[in-house]
Amino acid sequence: MLAATTTAPPRRTLALLVAVLLLATATVLANRVLPGWAYPLCGAATAVALVGLGRLAGIGWAELGLSRRDARRSLLFGSLGFALVLLFFGVALAVPSLRTLFHDGRVGSPGFGQLLWLALVRIPFGTVLIEEVAFRGVLPALLGAGERGRWWPVLGASALFGLWHLLPSLALMRNEAVRTVFGGVPLAFVSLLAMLAAAGVGVLICWWRYAGRGLLAPIGVHLATNSGGLVLATALVGH
Repeated sequence: MLAATTTAPPRRTLALLVAVLLLATATVLANRVLPGWAYPLCGAATAVALVGLGRLAGIGWAELGLSRRDARRSLLFGSLGFALVLLFFGVALAVPSLRTLFHDGRVGSPGFGQLLWLALVRIPFGTVLIEEVAFRGVLPALLGAGERGRWWPVLGASALFGLWHLLPSLALMRNEAVRTVFGGVPLAFVSLLAMLAAAGVGVLICWWRYAGRGLLAPIGVHLATNSGGLVLATALVGH
């Protein structure tokens, strides 16, 4: 599915540098500066800006994963990915030793209205949209992935995906499973491992995106993981 590498033209190289700077600014604003209600607005605005940047650099809709021609296949893969993630969560809930994966101190005890806001607005627009557009759409295309995907562009975009998780990784020790495994380990080392893991996951999600020929494929997986995981974690905290 992933082909050999290619060289990006100078215009795309310049656009790539601008995209990385834009993402660096967005993650600092979202995680350190803006109030919570602005988080999805920042994510959505950055995603739109990245798509516009990609188009200005001469990237086609299919390379970005936004082609209407492949929308049906992409939606099918997205739905399948959504179902597989929920199946995995069901297995994890059935095994007592795995339930600690959902015991996350970052979740808290949100009310029903706040839970809807988090699962249906904040996560989809503030996290899923920007990450899929950036790391499975625009960045691989700017690096020369083409419509079918090439290894080096995918690895490059996934490495940037790992770096993107630097600030969120600093709060990982609030997860019970992480504390159990890495208790006493320096936070810097845990953060590094988290970024490496995110990069590895990024490669897998990129593969799913190119198999599904569009961004709807990884969006389904991402929504089920983040929004679905939040709902389950909240339910377990409530019990």
